[in-house]
Amino acid sequence: MMKTTRLILVGGFLGAGKTTLLWEAAQRLMENGKRIGLITNDQASELVDTAILSRDEVKVAEVSGSCFCCNFNGLINAMRQVRDDANADVIIAEPVGSCTDLSATIVQPLKESMKGELLVSPLSVMADPVRLTNILDGSTAGLHPSAAYIFRKQLEESDLILISKADLLFPKDLEKLKERVKLNFPDSEVMTISSKSRTGVDEWLNEVLNRTDAGQRLVEVDYDVYAEGEAVLGWLNSTIMLNGELTDWDIFARNFMQGLSQQFDNIRASVGHVKMMLESGDQYLMGNLTGMGDTLNFRGSAGIGTEARLTLNARVEMSPEALELVVREMLDSTRGQLDVKILALRCLSPGRPEPTFRFDHVVPVF
Repeated sequence: MMKTTRLILVGGFLGAGKTTLLWEAAQRLMENGKRIGLITNDQASELVDTAILSRDEVKVAEVSGSCFCCNFNGLINAMRQVRDDANADVIIAEPVGSCTDLSATIVQPLKESMKGELLVSPLSVMADPVRLTNILDGSTAGLHPSAAYIFRKQLEESDLILISKADLLFPKDLEKLKERVKLNFPDSEVMTISSKSRTGVDEWLNEVLNRTDAGQRLVEVDYDVYAEGEAVLGWLNSTIMLNGELTDWDIFARNFMQGLSQQFDNIRASVGHVKMMLESGDQYLMGNLTGMGDTLNFRGSAGIGTEARLTLNARVEMSPEALELVVREMLDSTRGQLDVKILALRCLSPGRPEPTFRFDHVVPVF
């Protein structure tokens, strides 16, 4: 008899903290004897998420070139790959951060087509508390109005809303935000989580591992607005080798990310998410930018050395050509001290979402 695998989908807008949660959840589940598989998703390859997650003893599959909903067969193949390779008890999948309509295009088709193979958990949607507060105030959180529309639609279709980065707020402010979210999205359960302080993760896992009420609602989505919300973003993925004199890679990474942030702020280009991973030998540093310069943060250390590998992903409201120019200029500014070799660089604007399936009803679970 075929083994039934638990699937946990974690959606949410760019920069919400999904990858960090995947890593933290995988660690906890493995500590409890579970075999885990992870699936990442992006419009192009050279993913920081995959590079980060692959450093651990966990099987990772990547669906690149399109979102899960537009490449449903790719998602199925990835799930079967990690399930077979890892004999996975649990698979955690992270859709593209600018995707919505997941209940109709992913959750319902999975419940119907993989009945008996999968137990699908409630759809979790993570939300950065700063952007979330701004959206609830009726604004756009610094995003293009069509991108803010995607953010709100993600929340509307969720079974479970996870307010991420809870450590950034005082407890009383966090409780007020929870109440506001529940008032605006009464059909969704609301939880708080902080991967940094490691609070709320066990409570969330307890929910998603013991429930099968996935995709309890379908939302109306204007695909013209949705398509515009994705198309306003320039989308860059790149892998770069750096060689030269003895370099403090942590200082290099901070200067590089601060330089990019300053460039984006100067031209008022709204940042969806810029993330980087700098690897030197066994050491690595991760950097994240989710808005203006004050959102920049780093984790880990790449140490000091003469060679490093830089993986860079950027999603910024500007044309792909302008985004590529900014990144190349930043790389060129380092050429006095370092030899820069671009191994891969792809810059694009996402095309119109064309889901493989889009259900008009909620598939019951028996």
